[in-house]
Amino acid sequence: MDRRRVKGSTVMEVGPDGEATHKGFYLYDDKQKASVDPKLYNFIEKARSISDVSIDPKLVKLQEKDIVEMIFFPVVNEACRVLDEGIAVKVDDLDISAVMSMGFPPYRGGIIFWSDSLGSKYIYSRLEKWSKLYGEFFKPCAYLAARAAKGIPLSA
Repeated sequence: MDRRRVKGSTVMEVGPDGEATHKGFYLYDDKQKASVDPKLYNFIEKARSISDVSIDPKLVKLQEKDIVEMIFFPVVNEACRVLDEGIAVKVDDLDISAVMSMGFPPYRGGIIFWSDSLGSKYIYSRLEKWSKLYGEFFKPCAYLAARAAKGIPLSA
């Protein structure tokens, strides 16, 4: 079965209604506080079954910090490629675009500013580790590798 059809048909079973009707993926109480609708778990299991997707036991045990890093470090890596290729000239442009276009938290200062708070060596080491475990998607680019090797911030 086509995965796009799986998504649409199973979403309709759960009901995409949302906050206005107090139901959907989340249930809303009288004070508009959201909680996950237990039916959502059935939806997820059904979608996995139809799509023939299994859960990697290594990923189930990830801490919240690891999940955040696995989502954003590839974005940092791509930002490094953009800088290296001259697509963006200033890191401030990347920081502003991350906040304005992808909803990166403004209090973090932008993707590069946040990255510098963690350090290029740390980001490189995590991406390198994940690339060995999970494949090329996480492979650090040459720009990031060079910055990490010299201990240079990405914003420098």
